[in-house]
Amino acid sequence: MTLKISLDADSGSAPYEQLRAQISEQARAGALPVGHRLPTVRGLAEELGLAANTVAKAYRALEGDGVIETRGRNGTFVAAAGDAARREAAGAAQAYAERVQRLGLGRAEATAAVEAALRAAYEA
Repeated sequence: MTLKISLDADSGSAPYEQLRAQISEQARAGALPVGHRLPTVRGLAEELGLAANTVAKAYRALEGDGVIETRGRNGTFVAAAGDAARREAAGAAQAYAERVQRLGLGRAEATAAVEAALRAAYEA
């Protein structure tokens, strides 16, 4: 398994966001299995022709999303992201459900608001 990154200079997305998205997608699709060791920040930056800070920013975002984990001097590895993402989504859904109930919205209104937000997020 190897990390395959293709950056598009003409893309509207920043290089760190392109890197973050591609690593995330490869991890979630299984192309990068759980436990796969990722290149060092410096090594990947050199390979892609990016500043080390750009790669570090992408790695921080991925770690915050639970996609990767850094084990100090041992390196950076693909984490069991699917489980972490599902747990985080379930927590956010629970908080939303409690909030809309306190606001007095009905189930149909709450569901419509979620559908609208998801459409906007996925079509952006």
